[in-house]
Amino acid sequence: MHPPEVRARAHQVHRSGATVAETARAVGLPYRTVWEWCRRPEAPVRGTALRCFRCRPGVDNRTQAQAYSFLLGLYLGDGYLVSTARVPVLRVACDSAWPGLIDACDAAMRTVLAAAVQRVPQQGCVSVQSYGTHWPCLFPQHGPGKKHERRIVLTDWQREIVTAHPGDFARGLFHSDGCRISNRVKVRGKEYVYPRYMFVNESADIMGLCQWALDLLGVAWRMNRRNSLSVARREAVATLDRHVGPKS
Repeated sequence: MHPPEVRARAHQVHRSGATVAETARAVGLPYRTVWEWCRRPEAPVRGTALRCFRCRPGVDNRTQAQAYSFLLGLYLGDGYLVSTARVPVLRVACDSAWPGLIDACDAAMRTVLAAAVQRVPQQGCVSVQSYGTHWPCLFPQHGPGKKHERRIVLTDWQREIVTAHPGDFARGLFHSDGCRISNRVKVRGKEYVYPRYMFVNESADIMGLCQWALDLLGVAWRMNRRNSLSVARREAVATLDRHVGPKS
């Protein structure tokens, strides 16, 4: 099934005076398909297609970009997209201990695209999910298998959004696969306690994206293990407190 935007584009080209063959070439589809469309009345574009800023360039996504950057971080951390079902479904697993995170994930999905969001209780977590034809448009990183077993590379338009809103992206990453903890160390018999951010992910590509976002924010980080990133300097933690903050 072709997106309704493609059908609308075909009708627009055909109404401008193009033949069916010319229209088919313009939209890159078989002649017979376009001929069937052109001989029938044009159907209005409905539902989430009106809100998909990848399919509808005219949609004002100024506010959505921040929510999208946050949701992208959550997706890369604890989310997955089932695209093989009749209607694709985006799911993000949120720890039951953090109801504020569950609410934030729900709100981000609704702001970006979702007409409806479900919260499915599971053991130790809540699966925040939304069905929508256009989720694959917004998360082209989806694919079979685990994320750390395949390449995860952002498209140019995703990099533009994250570059404009790196704090929201970092918040999504740290609120899924990261945490803010109190680190305790002893120096010459005296104990010191200081806050520290940790991010753990098995995917080298996702870890690289986290490092990139922190660089954009001017946050100093270091790898304390192969799959673990630490932010411990006082000024760096203060910056993340402004953009990320602890889970709630």
